[in-house]
Amino acid sequence: MAPSSSLSKLKVQLKLSISRLRMVQQKDTAIAKQQRRQMAHLLEQGKEESARIRVENIIRSDITTELLEILELYCELLLARIGLLEPKECDPGLEEAIKSLIHAAPRTDVKELQQARQLLVEKYGKDFALEAIENTDGKVAERVVKKLKVEPPDAVLVDLYLKEIAKTYGVEWPRAPSKRQNESDEEDDDDPSGGQVVKSLEEPLTTEELTKATPPRDLGPKSPVSIAPPSPSTDNLSPRVKLPGPPELKPTAKMSGLKKHTPNTQAESGAKAEDADDRGKKGVGGKIPDVDELARRFAALKK
Repeated sequence: MAPSSSLSKLKVQLKLSISRLRMVQQKDTAIAKQQRRQMAHLLEQGKEESARIRVENIIRSDITTELLEILELYCELLLARIGLLEPKECDPGLEEAIKSLIHAAPRTDVKELQQARQLLVEKYGKDFALEAIENTDGKVAERVVKKLKVEPPDAVLVDLYLKEIAKTYGVEWPRAPSKRQNESDEEDDDDPSGGQVVKSLEEPLTTEELTKATPPRDLGPKSPVSIAPPSPSTDNLSPRVKLPGPPELKPTAKMSGLKKHTPNTQAESGAKAEDADDRGKKGVGGKIPDVDELARRFAALKK
């Protein structure tokens, strides 16, 4: 393979790697932002243990983003000094960048970077690549090695991340104990009886005192309707409650007319009753009327 063709391919792959690395960084940053918002929501709800576990993913994502940024800078350095890659031997000024790319490229998901790594391995040989993979000569950048380590984050780092997230999204964390809780704790410490006041025992009342005592007003069934007495005023010093009595019925026009007619009707009915009694008495105990008298009676009735 001609050196010019290999350098041109390497140049193309480096450019593709730079653009691809930037896209991956932007994607990871957007995802990390969403995760931070979720962490703030958990802290606001008081789910601190869940937030501590999930924040480790954010820390790992940030470390990976920083690693991709370092590899992007190394790709830009090789692209800027592409002319120094023509000799078969590696330039000492580019040895750290080349070995760091060969060492870290397999740990990433960027295919373009892995293809650029393959071209560098073919150019400088297997022994050079083996030294870079195992880092026997320590030429790989220390920060790259540190970013590639898989280990749980420190508790101090976790606390710093949670504080920064809470500060960014305006969440109060760590929450300060409330004043009521502090006061209750102090009362519990001062009073060993559990905060309950123990009442002193009083002597029981004797039978004489009970007989003299008047029963309370509230004793017995209460009326469902309660009337508050009016308060005394300058016009009425001793006010009294007046209960409503039955309504007074006033006679109407019809009733007054009936009362006027009732005496006359009673007199007429009394007179009629007396006539009937007289007639009955005459009929029963008197003489039997003759035909002429009966005719007179019939004529009187017809009138």
